[in-house]
Amino acid sequence: MRAKIFLILLGGLIAAGPGQATSLYVGQNKAGAVCAQCHGIRMPSADAPFPPLGGRDPEYLKTAIKQYRDKTRKSDIMNAIAGSLTDSEINDIAAYYASVKP
Repeated sequence: MRAKIFLILLGGLIAAGPGQATSLYVGQNKAGAVCAQCHGIRMPSADAPFPPLGGRDPEYLKTAIKQYRDKTRKSDIMNAIAGSLTDSEINDIAAYYASVKP
């Protein structure tokens, strides 16, 4: 029975394709490299008064980052940073920050 459930779950992951699933590990690495300098992980950086992102709703984060990337939401800093992010990276970052308890 367990083997059957495993095969069903595995089949679902394969059908979703490699670009569909979010990765908390990838999100953690990207957030650490791109976001954490200003936003921190749980708390904002001591040097910058930017809001912490830990525990935020992932859909809100995805929407906000995509708006910055597409320049429909204005911030010179965020437009430049988000401009280099792919949809997959945005999903990973949002999933990671949503998983972090503030």
